[in-house]
Amino acid sequence: MASRIPHFNQQVLYDTTPLPDSIPKVKELGASSAPLMSAAYFIGARCRDYNDDFMQCKNENPGKGEFECLKEGRRVTRCARSVIADINKSCLEEFRKHWTCLEDNNQQLWQCRPAEWKLNKCVFENLGLKKEIPDQPPNVTPVHLRKQMIYAHWPIPRSAEVFVPPTQTGDSSKAPAAASSSS
Repeated sequence: MASRIPHFNQQVLYDTTPLPDSIPKVKELGASSAPLMSAAYFIGARCRDYNDDFMQCKNENPGKGEFECLKEGRRVTRCARSVIADINKSCLEEFRKHWTCLEDNNQQLWQCRPAEWKLNKCVFENLGLKKEIPDQPPNVTPVHLRKQMIYAHWPIPRSAEVFVPPTQTGDSSKAPAAASSSS
């Protein structure tokens, strides 16, 4: 047995050193995991270029990417913040219902599909953002569009309608709401 008495430090260490002026200032998101999970695909759709730049920077700077890529990371945060703000302005009720469902169901997406479909419809109609799962095979129905969930606690009501955004030819990043409001 060890004769040394264990000492535990219960204090939190805060680094008060300010970041250099070359790093742009950005306010943090201020959202918990459920709202972030609810909005994750929409954040990915709008902020893909910023996310790609950040990941490329981290890959080019192995071991020191945290410091070298602060500018890119701040751009990702700023973009994600704008998506959350836009969803709150346009689809607050649907957004709140979906993330509350996620929070009440241990972040299990399949328990909240009807609320998710309403949120997807609202976000597509107001912001032009689609929920798309990356690298989804074209001949398979995406999991979020299926009416029957294997592990769900209760069946999805027959009255619930799956929202399938219309497919667009050409550039899928163009927002239909923005295109129609300019005319």
